[in-house]
Amino acid sequence: MASGAGLWGRLRAGLARTQERISERVGALLDRPASLDPATLEELEEALIAADLGVATTGVLVERLRERVRRSDLAADGRLRELLIDEVTRVLGETPAPVLPEGPRIVLVVGVNGAGKTTSIAKLARRELAAGRRVLLAAADTFRAAAIEQLALWGERLGVEVIRQAAGSDPAAVVFDALQAARARRVDRLIVDTAGRLHNKEHLMAELAKIRRVIDREAAGWTVETLLVLDATTGQNALAQARAFLATAQVDGLLLAKLDGTAKGGMVVAVARELRLPVLYLGVGEKADDLVDFDAREFAAALLA
Repeated sequence: MASGAGLWGRLRAGLARTQERISERVGALLDRPASLDPATLEELEEALIAADLGVATTGVLVERLRERVRRSDLAADGRLRELLIDEVTRVLGETPAPVLPEGPRIVLVVGVNGAGKTTSIAKLARRELAAGRRVLLAAADTFRAAAIEQLALWGERLGVEVIRQAAGSDPAAVVFDALQAARARRVDRLIVDTAGRLHNKEHLMAELAKIRRVIDREAAGWTVETLLVLDATTGQNALAQARAFLATAQVDGLLLAKLDGTAKGGMVVAVARELRLPVLYLGVGEKADDLVDFDAREFAAALLA
């Protein structure tokens, strides 16, 4: 995990555009003594919705702020900024990250095409390598030849082997080959790229189910984790994508990509609250090491500082 200073710096940089949007609207308001008169309330709601926290999540946060302001034990010099950071942290912490056992792990990475899935896989691989683990990649998004080539290119850059077959091959066969290679090479992490076709949900569901059957049969003793990659630049539209994937596959956690390229960073809060899934990683740049572990308090502070 990145150091506190490094995490803070990357989050601040990645969330700069979102933070600027909020500050433009309510920067001074957040430094006032804590109160929620009708005018302040309206300004705050508009700013949070504009930052793509969504109407429902904004409503929850504002109602919780009202309760905090009404509480008799609230310090007289309390400021709205600190209170709002507290409440955003609370919302984000309501679905904690799963605690996974030590040992070999298969990471299935799902997400629509264009969400940043392949680049996110490279970032995950880089983190595992930096932690001293042996990594293998599997190019099981065989529907697109470009996806296979992109993953192979990242493998060359990182010095990581990529198990691949020709475009159009059976994705489950790629995973089978990758599992055999992973055992032979005593790999710690097998990271699998999967197809991102949502226009044919039945086909995608069947494809993912077949991959899981192969894993269940061939990977006894391995932990399986499924990460959903969402494109932060799509804002609230990412919720619709996520719900579509949740209808086809079990998901353990979220990776929010392209956070550095959007003023809609507040969508992270909405996605976490409405999907009841933990946010595990944030992509905050294009380089292979521009991926940070998610920390609710650090994120809330970077969003609203």
